[in-house]
Amino acid sequence: MVRQHVNPLSRFYQLPRPLPLPAELFAEPNLPLHLDIGTARGRCLLELAQRQPRWNHLGLEIRRPLVAAAQADCQALGLTNLHYLFCNANVSLAPWLAALPPGLLERVSIQFPDPWFKKKHHKRRVLQPELALALAGAQQSGHELFVQSDVLAVIESMVEVIEATGCYERPSGDARPWRLSNPLPVPTEREQLVLSQHLPVYRVLYQRTTVQPPTLVELQQQLAMGLEQTAKGADNPPRSDALP
Repeated sequence: MVRQHVNPLSRFYQLPRPLPLPAELFAEPNLPLHLDIGTARGRCLLELAQRQPRWNHLGLEIRRPLVAAAQADCQALGLTNLHYLFCNANVSLAPWLAALPPGLLERVSIQFPDPWFKKKHHKRRVLQPELALALAGAQQSGHELFVQSDVLAVIESMVEVIEATGCYERPSGDARPWRLSNPLPVPTEREQLVLSQHLPVYRVLYQRTTVQPPTLVELQQQLAMGLEQTAKGADNPPRSDALP
């Protein structure tokens, strides 16, 4: 039985793992690359690779048995534009992103990541500031970053980190605060389950701008300022007798 969650901060998952570059993974490595972080069992990406054969699709997952099963499905179908890798994205992904050919990473998706509800566990969430900066550094203007979750606190934390980088903007026509539909033609299994129960899914699509990424220290300062402003707002709620 595969564990539903693993602690990404445990010693085993903190070991850096060199990841093979696209030339070692795909038959046509120069095709546009879609990176799905936290791909779970990989069935969404499996279907997507068949529908979009002129894209390469790479799924990353921290639970090794799920990666093995997903890769077996890929090989059974003989797909040469799809691959799955086992790794902790916050440990092993940044050097890989930095080594990519410029302009290759056209789409990144983070869909229904582990929520880690307790505040002391928030540092286990997948989209940490370092990873957000690495993604911004690897993408070029117009490239996409798509995030979605059925947990409001999780999507809000991802939005906070992404927007604090200053490197992404939402398409002008998208609904606010949440996009109404999935821009990908294939939903994840989690998405199908949530929608079948008539529960909300919170989605945001971003496009990379031409803004250069800040330093990690600058990003951390920006996030700290946002937390401070939120705390002040909580300490000073608007008075019920205030004038409109």
